[in-house]
Amino acid sequence: MPAIFAQTEDGFGVSLIVGGEGQVFFEVDSPCVEKSEVAESTTKATAPTYEGMENIPRPNIRSAFWSAGAP
Repeated sequence: MPAIFAQTEDGFGVSLIVGGEGQVFFEVDSPCVEKSEVAESTTKATAPTYEGMENIPRPNIRSAFWSAGAP
């Protein structure tokens, strides 16, 4: 998997990872963030939550632009 990891001297970081079948993961890290509690959502999910599943299925949405297959 190709990847790029970068970090500044004061601890800010960025990573870009290209996974299987072109899935891309982008993460940003900050040294200034403190962990805090997050309230439960007040609305129902609009997509499957896949609770209890070990592996989440790959996306299956087709877009005329992103799924064109052209170089």
